[in-house]
Amino acid sequence: MPASELHSTQKLAPRALIIAIQTPSQTDVEVSTSKGELEQLLVGLGIPVEASVVQRRHDHHDLRVLGSGKLEEVQRLLGNAPASDDGAELPEPESERPALAPEERPWLVVFDGELSPGQQRALAQALDTDVVDRTQVILSVFERRARTRVAQIEIELARLEYEAPRIRDQKGLLAQQAGGGGRGGKGHTGAELKKQELRRRISALRSELEQAQRSQRTRRQRRQQVERVALVGYTNAGKSSWMRLLTGGEVYVEDALFATLDTTVRALVPATSPRVVVADTVGFLRNLPNHLLASFRSTLDEALDADLLLVVVDASDPEWQSQLEVTREVLSEVGGDSIPSIVLLNKADRLAPEALDEARELVPGSVVVSTKDPESPARVRRVIIEALDAQRELAELHVPYQAGAIFGSIHQGAHVLEERFDEAGTTFQLRARAEFIAAWRKQIGV
Repeated sequence: MPASELHSTQKLAPRALIIAIQTPSQTDVEVSTSKGELEQLLVGLGIPVEASVVQRRHDHHDLRVLGSGKLEEVQRLLGNAPASDDGAELPEPESERPALAPEERPWLVVFDGELSPGQQRALAQALDTDVVDRTQVILSVFERRARTRVAQIEIELARLEYEAPRIRDQKGLLAQQAGGGGRGGKGHTGAELKKQELRRRISALRSELEQAQRSQRTRRQRRQQVERVALVGYTNAGKSSWMRLLTGGEVYVEDALFATLDTTVRALVPATSPRVVVADTVGFLRNLPNHLLASFRSTLDEALDADLLLVVVDASDPEWQSQLEVTREVLSEVGGDSIPSIVLLNKADRLAPEALDEARELVPGSVVVSTKDPESPARVRRVIIEALDAQRELAELHVPYQAGAIFGSIHQGAHVLEERFDEAGTTFQLRARAEFIAAWRKQIGV
C-alpha cells in the first residue's frame, strides 16, 4: 500500500494492528514508547489502533518476521486464523488488547520498524491483508502536513526512493509485454516500465528541488549579517508555540506529531540590535529512517546555519530524557552538535516542584519555561540575547563617509555601543560576530 493511500478518502477507514519486534538490546519501555508514538501517528491519520503484539526475536532480519506461534496469534486477531490439525480452537492470543468482534472496517497491519521488500510481501501473504511499516506511516503523515513546495518535493522524493525497490510485476504483467522493444526484442514488462517512469520522475524532482534550494540559499545569504536562532527538538515538544511567542507571528500550532514540516523564519520581537531572526524546524522522532532525515536536509539547514540552537524539550513527558538524547543524536548526525545550544525545559506548569528540580540537575544550564507563564517569553528572549552577545567581539571601526553604504549593515549586524563623528567619517564602538567585523574591515580597506 503506497504511503499516499494511508489517508485516502474511503467509505470505511481501516483499523490498525501494530506488530513490534523486541530484540535483547531493547527494554520493555523502549518498545512501548515506540509503539505509542506509532499509534499517535496513525490516529493523526484517522486510523484507530485496536490491537498490538510484540514478537521477541534476536534481530529484525528474519524473512518470516513472526514465529509460527505469534503468526497464528495475529491471524486470530485478524479473524483469518487457520484451523488447528485436530480441529480444536486456537488458544486466546496474548496481545495487549483482546480481539474485537468482526467489523466491516478492514484491518491494516502496521510494523513498528522498516521492513525489507521481501519481508513486507511475505508478511502480507501470510496474513492475507495489507501490511505497511513505520516508514510508510511517517511518509503519509509528512504528505498530509507539508505546505511549501520544497517540503512537498522532498516528501515525494523520499516516497519514490522508498517504493522503488518494492516494484515488482503482478501476475498479469509478467506475461504481458509492452511494445517498442527495439530490434525485435520482447519489450519491457510492466514493472520495468514502472521503474523507468519512476526514475524519470525522481530525476525531474531532483532538478526542481535543486532550483528551489538555490532560492533558499539566496534568501539565507540575504540574512547573512543577521544573527540566527533555530528552534529544534522532538516533535510535539512545543517548538511552534515558542516560535509564536518569540516572534509574535501567526504560526500553525497543533497538539500532534509533525503538526508542521515547513521552516518558518521570523524576526525576534521586540526588535533587537543587532537584528535576530528565529527559525522553526521540523521535529525529530525516534527511529526516523535515515533517508527521510536526508530528504529534509533543507529544513535542517536552517538549524545548521544558526548561531544558537534552542532545544525545546517537553519536560512533562515521562520519556523526555530519551527524547533529548534522540534530538542530540540527530544533530550530531547532521553536523549540528558544534553549534552553541540552550535547552528549554518546556511545559513546566505540568510538573511538581521536585520534578522540576530534578530536571534542572539532569540538564545543567537549562531554562525551565512554560508557554502559560507570562514571564517565560521575556526570560527566554533575555537568554537568547545574552547567549548571542557572548559570541560577539568588541571592536572599533572608523568608517569614512565615502564608505557610508555599510552604515546600515553595521547597525543591522552589530550592537553599536557608541558612535563618534569627525571630518573624515564615523567611528563605531561595537560588539559583533568576528566574521561580520572582518567583512566590514575588508569593505573599508582596513
